[in-house]
Amino acid sequence: MILGVSDWLGEKLGIKASVIRIAFVVSALCFGVGVGLYLILWVIKLVSK
Repeated sequence: MILGVSDWLGEKLGIKASVIRIAFVVSALCFGVGVGLYLILWVIKLVSK
């Protein structure tokens, strides 16, 4: 996506970034938490540098 969270999280978990992107989209559409979770992970990514 835009902020590089999927690639960063994929490296940390050993999962392909495309799988994580699909999970974010599904969670945003079904549960409404994908966008909020994405932003929280972006902040964590920034702090962990």
